[in-house]
Amino acid sequence: MPHKITLTGSATGPLREYDRYVAFDMREKGSPSAPKGLKKSTFISYTVFVAKKAFNKTGLTKKSVMHEKILIQGEPTLDIPIDECPGEVGVICFQITVLPNKNDKEKNESDAKKEPKQEASTPSEAQTNTESTKQEEVQKPISQPVAKEEKKEVNSIQPEVQQAPTEEKKTEEKKTTLSNQPKGTQDLVNFDDIIVPEEFLKTRPNPEKTQKVIDFVKRTGRLDEPLTIEKGSNILKDGYRRYVVAKTVKMDKVPVVYEYQK
Repeated sequence: MPHKITLTGSATGPLREYDRYVAFDMREKGSPSAPKGLKKSTFISYTVFVAKKAFNKTGLTKKSVMHEKILIQGEPTLDIPIDECPGEVGVICFQITVLPNKNDKEKNESDAKKEPKQEASTPSEAQTNTESTKQEEVQKPISQPVAKEEKKEVNSIQPEVQQAPTEEKKTEEKKTTLSNQPKGTQDLVNFDDIIVPEEFLKTRPNPEKTQKVIDFVKRTGRLDEPLTIEKGSNILKDGYRRYVVAKTVKMDKVPVVYEYQK
């Protein structure tokens, strides 16, 4: 009986085109816990092979495949040449589906909830305006409108005053966090957001140098140098050894320096 495999996530590397199919790499986390006495599973890298016809039907492109969340259903294979399959496991895709973006889904749901409320509140607002107009016609005060305008001005200034300390506090927290990172660090980025090019995946970092960096991280709790990534795309440009170390010690966030597109 053939094995079945299901993957969810985005491509971690660029799309590669062949004669009748396309291929891209994906990665999934292992289980957070393991039976007593066994080692915990880590990240597993996959190389997915999809027929061009099926891929084109999804509307995905070379760029969007690395940002859209997709569902892959297929079978593992060991018959693909290693130069075409840099992942630890090759997957022959039988079905590929683009999953809806979580933020878009939440926005649509919130918009749908807001519309009935707005429609329901419209009559009450009209009634309020009518009643207030009648009261003004009866009383005809001269000083009240001026007082109301003054109150509005005071209220409009208060949020700005309250917002300023909050922004300063966030800036101070970010500076404190970055000061605990290696020299030159510009930002902290989620490890899962970094995209590793295919040419790095084909290399093997020196084991002795890699172990020295692992020992440094265990001793200090941080990397010795930041990784260099491209601003916007998060593609790794330099520091593959430190990337491997971060993966080994399971770091959630890594220090980075940005390289801007030319």
